[in-house]
Amino acid sequence: MLLDFEVLLVLATVITGLVVGVAALIRRRSAPADPDQKENWAVELSRSLFPVLLVVLLVRSFVVEPFRIPSGSMIPTLLVGDFILVNKSSYGVRLPVTNQQIFGNGEPRRGDLAVFKYPRNPRQDYIKRVIGLPGDHIAFRDKVLYVNGEAVPQVELSEYTEGREGGGRMLQETMDDLEYQILHYPGRSVRDAQYTVPEGHYFMVGDNRDRSADSRLWGFVSEDLLVGRAFLIWMSWDGENNRINWSRIGERIQ
Repeated sequence: MLLDFEVLLVLATVITGLVVGVAALIRRRSAPADPDQKENWAVELSRSLFPVLLVVLLVRSFVVEPFRIPSGSMIPTLLVGDFILVNKSSYGVRLPVTNQQIFGNGEPRRGDLAVFKYPRNPRQDYIKRVIGLPGDHIAFRDKVLYVNGEAVPQVELSEYTEGREGGGRMLQETMDDLEYQILHYPGRSVRDAQYTVPEGHYFMVGDNRDRSADSRLWGFVSEDLLVGRAFLIWMSWDGENNRINWSRIGERIQ
């Protein structure tokens, strides 16, 4: 089984920390060392790497973590090639690897862009918009979203003509006073459906509504799979033109 980056980072931090600690313990218990004697290369390397790895691990696990957007399921809000920052304490502080919550009681709000572990393969991170909280009744009728029997307001804005997603219609949706844009494709049929969100779970959908694999396909997201809330685009790479998309850098995520 391949190890992911988080596991490798934890292992590297633990191993280098142990090497540094054991070397220091041996040095204290042994005779005074010859000042001209070179230290073992593994100890020198571990002493250099350990503080760097520890800082990266702490920041990445408990403060903020970068992610890259690999697919178009969140267009027009997020584009393929966007690099985003995620607040790791938004939904409670969690341990690395196990994702077990250790303190904090933050909960997602409707409209949040949340990063979470994919329910069918928790080794993968997904990002979608939270539209259903525990106990909510969610329905889709004629591509209109209903939450607890109330239609979520939509206002058509314009045709979306960017890149490969051209031909869609961009709409503004307003949920709990949060405004964001979504895409629909007039010629693409999407079946009507309704769901009731179980306790301890959330319903997630992509902003590219007709081209997103989300809770409508693979089900609800358990609260223990939550990672954090996306809040900023710190880099964006335009893969079609092989250049940096400067206009998106520093853009706050709604």
